Amino acid sequence: MKRVGVDVGGTFTDFLLWQDGRLSVYKRPSTPDDPARGVLEGLREMAARPQEPLAARQELEVAHGSTVATNAIIERKGAKTALITTHGFRDLLVIGRQTRPSLYDLSPRRPPPLIPDELRLEVEERLDSHGRVLQRLDESQVERLLDELQAQGVESLAVCFLFSFLNPDHERLVAEAARKRKLFVSPSHEVLPEHREYERTTTTVANAYVGPVVSRYLSRLESQLRKEGIVSLRVMGSNGGSMSPQSAGRLAVRTALSGPAGGVAGAFQIASAAGFDRIITLDMGGTSTDVSLCPGRIGERDEAQVGELPIRGASVDVLSVGAGGGSIARIDAGGALRVGPESAGADPGPAFYGRGRDPTVTDAQVVLGRITPEHFLGGRMDVRPDLSRSAIDDLSTPYGGDATAAAAAVLRVVNAGMERALRVVSVERGHDPSASGGFTLVSFGGAGPLHACELAASLRMSRVLVPLYPGVLSALGIAAAPITKDLSAAALLTIPADGDGWPEVEATLSRLSSDLERRAAQELRDEGSPTDEVAVQRFLEMRYVGQSYELAVPTEELAPASFLPTFHALHQERYSHSDPARTAEVVNLRLRLTVATSAMEMPRLAPSRDDPLLGHREVWFDGPARAAVYDRSRLSPGDRLAGPAIVVQMDATTAIPPGWSGAVDAWGNIILEHTDA
Repeated sequence: MKRVGVDVGGTFTDFLLWQDGRLSVYKRPSTPDDPARGVLEGLREMAARPQEPLAARQELEVAHGSTVATNAIIERKGAKTALITTHGFRDLLVIGRQTRPSLYDLSPRRPPPLIPDELRLEVEERLDSHGRVLQRLDESQVERLLDELQAQGVESLAVCFLFSFLNPDHERLVAEAARKRKLFVSPSHEVLPEHREYERTTTTVANAYVGPVVSRYLSRLESQLRKEGIVSLRVMGSNGGSMSPQSAGRLAVRTALSGPAGGVAGAFQIASAAGFDRIITLDMGGTSTDVSLCPGRIGERDEAQVGELPIRGASVDVLSVGAGGGSIARIDAGGALRVGPESAGADPGPAFYGRGRDPTVTDAQVVLGRITPEHFLGGRMDVRPDLSRSAIDDLSTPYGGDATAAAAAVLRVVNAGMERALRVVSVERGHDPSASGGFTLVSFGGAGPLHACELAASLRMSRVLVPLYPGVLSALGIAAAPITKDLSAAALLTIPADGDGWPEVEATLSRLSSDLERRAAQELRDEGSPTDEVAVQRFLEMRYVGQSYELAVPTEELAPASFLPTFHALHQERYSHSDPARTAEVVNLRLRLTVATSAMEMPRLAPSRDDPLLGHREVWFDGPARAAVYDRSRLSPGDRLAGPAIVVQMDATTAIPPGWSGAVDAWGNIILEHTDA
């Protein structure tokens, strides 16, 4: 097996190659003007490496994680999109849920909807709450509306009718008419056949908005890969699995969190192999930081926020904050130091890169001596540490002109933001992140290991795991991701606690499950995926009657007597209370089919004969310290490290403060522990 995982980030594009049972990594600056160019150039550069070239490209599988969909939504650079909906519901995107993300903001500003007023159109049609037709669709009106939309240059169409998740016939008629006109069409019954009108509409609209952009990108990338002799391409989904390029283009919104999902999947695989399955992940890249809690399993959720839009669908439970190595530091009008969320990105990047002037978190690390210029990106990148000091000097006036004090303040501010995010996914959800809670902080991303120990100490965590290749761990998770297919169906079934009607509930769920399983298997076959060995997972989204939100309950059996105890236990775990005597509801049934693929076993680290100690340098932690500098590639299993120390490698740098020490395990992970804990 030859497989390469590619993670296109805002600052760097990461590559992890699994070839003949060995891992090798590569990293290069992203090309924001055309992400595909960075992917192709990176593959060519890997093929040209004399030490370990990329061989037999016609046998290579490329697994790709991308921010194309996310960026199109956040930057509002999607296709010109229209919405056709039921008469009376055209303003649903504007009305929303009336929720306020900033409760005490006296001047709140909501972003405009993805589709402007003039492109949100209505047709005469209506279903009741059981999916029965109250008013048949006026097909002649649909044709007139499509004429109008094409005259306005609309490229993509979202179709979302009231109660169409129970009866999609009207949506199908509109979709067929639009596809005959070569429009990209996103009907809600294909994207999200579930209740909650607002979320179903926003998700369907977002899919229509980014679909043409993602489809063009993947089509171009696939064509160029074929010219390079590479014929196999998979795309990472937000749910932690991969899909075909065709499926990713059709359901593009399901790739919105592909990079963060790959990071969590890779971290959980590495940590589990090392004996730690209760972890909190810290993925700090150049633009943002993603955190996730895995209490023995990868956490999932059914809704995410992308560009302040609720996007429903199965996704890995990740919280993102605007804190990265490229986050720009500034003094605001009130004299306070602010860091992020604005980022210098890949171009111009931190002042350290020699193209920009804005002071960033990376520049602060350089000034404090934690980043060694001669080892940055394996020494392949020309960098300017003098420009880092000059940029930080611009912030130093409030600190008496002391650039070191200013740089230390930048790190305190950015760490505070990441600490808040870590507390949200742990403490605020009932988990104790401290040493007594048994959690390990798994730190990765190009910048994560520079901050990990200080963040762990602030949460009273006693253990940090830094993977062998922290800077490209998301690419590892993407490469290892299995082929999956997620489908869902609205159930809306009431389950009394006394057992009344339970046989009917089981029969309905069994019928829905069989229908979804047949559909998923057919879609996998249509995409060319093997279906010989397919694992089926079922999830019931459940709540007590009267509640507004559901919990995902994994179950093998569809009899209420089997899954109700699991629901009550999960409710107790999440909310600290449950009531087995109370009537419950099954709102949705979700099915995940996972195709068995060749597992990527992590190779054990071979001993090195070279001395890993490169020397010593002055580094600022809580004060000046003489720190040892180690070469990660020369470390051997069993080697011990004690802070203050810096560990350098091509894809990341690890900072070990005083009071921390640890060892290299059999897989090359550095396991650090707080000696005062």
